[in-house]
Amino acid sequence: MPSEISPTSLQAARPLPELLRRLASAAARLAQPSAVPDRYRVETRSRQLEEAMALANYLAVTHTILALAVLVLFWNIAPAYYLFGQFVLTMLVVVVAAWGARSYRARPASPELIESGHRAARLLALMVGTIWGLMPFFLFTPSDGDHRTLVVVMVAGLIVNAYVIGPILALSLLVTIPLVVGSFTALVLNGETIAGMLAALLTIYAGFVLVSVRRMADLSTQRILDQVRVAEQNETIGLLLNDFEANTSDWLWETDADGNLQHVSERMAQVSGRSLTALRRAPFEALFADGPSANPPRDIADLTGFVRNRTPFRDHVVEVAVAGSQRWWRLSGKPIYDKAETFLGFRGVGSDITASRQSEARIAYLASYDALTGLANRTLFHDLVTAECARAADRDRACALLYLDLDGFKIVNDTFGHGFGDTLLRRVAARLHSTAPDGRLVARLGGDEFAILCPCAKVSEASDLGHAVIEAISAPYVIEGVQVEIGVSIGIAMAPGDAAEPEGLLGKADLALYRAKTGGKGQLSLFEPGLEIAVRTRRDLEADLKLAIAAGELELHYQPLVGLGDGRVHSFEALLRWNRRQRGFVSPADFVPVAEAAGLITTIGRWVLLQACSEAARWPSDISVAVNISPTQFRNSDLVDDVKAALVTSGLDPARLEVEITESVFFEMNAVTIANLRELRALGIRIALDDFGTGYSSLSYLIRFPVDKIKIDRSFIKDMGHRHECLAVIETILALARKLSITVTAEGVETVEQALLLQRSRCDDIQGFLFSPARPSAEIDRLVETLPHKFRSLLNPEEPVAPVRACA
Repeated sequence: MPSEISPTSLQAARPLPELLRRLASAAARLAQPSAVPDRYRVETRSRQLEEAMALANYLAVTHTILALAVLVLFWNIAPAYYLFGQFVLTMLVVVVAAWGARSYRARPASPELIESGHRAARLLALMVGTIWGLMPFFLFTPSDGDHRTLVVVMVAGLIVNAYVIGPILALSLLVTIPLVVGSFTALVLNGETIAGMLAALLTIYAGFVLVSVRRMADLSTQRILDQVRVAEQNETIGLLLNDFEANTSDWLWETDADGNLQHVSERMAQVSGRSLTALRRAPFEALFADGPSANPPRDIADLTGFVRNRTPFRDHVVEVAVAGSQRWWRLSGKPIYDKAETFLGFRGVGSDITASRQSEARIAYLASYDALTGLANRTLFHDLVTAECARAADRDRACALLYLDLDGFKIVNDTFGHGFGDTLLRRVAARLHSTAPDGRLVARLGGDEFAILCPCAKVSEASDLGHAVIEAISAPYVIEGVQVEIGVSIGIAMAPGDAAEPEGLLGKADLALYRAKTGGKGQLSLFEPGLEIAVRTRRDLEADLKLAIAAGELELHYQPLVGLGDGRVHSFEALLRWNRRQRGFVSPADFVPVAEAAGLITTIGRWVLLQACSEAARWPSDISVAVNISPTQFRNSDLVDDVKAALVTSGLDPARLEVEITESVFFEMNAVTIANLRELRALGIRIALDDFGTGYSSLSYLIRFPVDKIKIDRSFIKDMGHRHECLAVIETILALARKLSITVTAEGVETVEQALLLQRSRCDDIQGFLFSPARPSAEIDRLVETLPHKFRSLLNPEEPVAPVRACA
């Protein structure tokens, strides 16, 4: 080292290696692309390295010449060990760089290899910058004026090399900054004024160069990044186009300037049902027909007209025949021109929309027709009723609305399952469709409700149609080997006489249907103005009933069941009574159906159970109480819990409680009903079958679900004195009951003659006005005491009456 460089100067230069290390780290961070996806970052760094390696060949030649020039020009000025060392190190870096570039290109690219290449390039750049950064220390001070000029020129030229390796900013910085720092330090340490000025100018010049290099590096990085993005987009577009034609229902089409197809794809040939050979160079019209047609369909004619007139079009739908089936295509296209505005042909895309067209048609169908039966649904029916009502009002042409509700369908549906019920509904719809004359609209309004819209001149025509429908629907059905029978009730309203609006017409037909159903099964009823009054009355009754439950207006009366053997009262039937505010007593036949329809029967039934059990707990232990349970209650899974609660609260022995049910409970038998029946019998509660003989299949239910008592309906008792058939039925029931060990009670006994006939037939109990109507609970003691005397006086006048025990 020249003697002019003092120890103090070396002490000041010691931080230089640390500065270079930090510089390398900062340069690496500056060179990292940011805010771009990883795949772009990797590809960008790969291309930056490729460009840097391509430019490195020119730098290798430049640095080799420059190292040789330093060796020759400064041979007698600088120390020989430095000159040889610099030349050898420079050549070593050149050789390593060339070998590294060749090895890098020979290996498959990967993110790890790219990062390794960048690290090696930064290391080589730092070595080059350090080698040339030390040059001013050894050459500037011992040189004369001319050689110092050479040193400054070489440093300036080396700084310019930063432009060459600009694609990677870190490499430019690692080469340039050590060179500038070394040159500035050497010039400052020289101590001469001109050297200080040169150091200042060199620093300014280097700063300008570095700022420019930074800008060039950003532009180069952005250029490479854009190239990567464009390449990926081109690749993606190519893949999408290939996948588009290979895997979707769409296809690309293109014609030349003469209107002939070109670039025909497999998908296009498959959709059109023609071969690739037949379509290539074929006219555009060949897509839609096997040959030219003088009168093509309007949609196809419009499409070919667009192509012929070079008019762009979008989403044009055509209907075509492919292999004997109708298909729908949607096509879009536009004319193509070159830069000279020369027409090149048409290019566009086609889609097979047959599936969506069929789905739209299906949706439109379902919006207007019932999916199960194929009949018009409520929406379409409402629209047509609206139109028919308007037509009837304008032209004074009457129109009848028949509102139908199936009788017994719910029982069949619950018994045999919903699949069976759906089949039955389809059979009903077919019969309705065949029964209604042409021009009549048949609709399913929901569930088991149907309607028929019938333009007619007279009410009698609608009535005749209604009776024909009842006859057709009531005929037996055989489904899956099972024969079932249902009925239908019909309400009829006329437009414009009864109502001119669809809502009013349907409402009045509903009122007529309600009256038809209350009259029994298979009935037909015409709307009458008085029905609206009845409905209002029923609504008022429902409102008052709700208030009555809350106000405690309901009460129980008890009718005795008298034994025909000894005249003693064996049981009382609890009968519900309602003393309506300011209107007196309301018949249960009037308010119980209202309670069932309004969903109040369960609440009322729970109260009746508790009240009856509480009253019966005060009676002698050999007298039981009978409580009627409605079918609605019996289908409720909470029934057994309600019974248990009433027994626990009242303290009544379960053996003294008798539950009366009708045959409809058995006929609507389901899982909940069966479970309730079995649980009640398991508690020791007696089951009585009320109104026996008026339902269906009574005998089979007695075998399947044994009961403790049957009560012969009053309709048989009323006529038993003058109709031999009624007496025969009663005697048959009694004989059957004795065989099955079932107690029998006769209801509605009003005369001594009826009582005597029943006594001779060995009936167990009788119930009726002969002995007592239902009486309030306060009269129970009197009835228990006096009825045996009344029995003796009427039926056994010579037999003494045994004393009875009064109530507790």
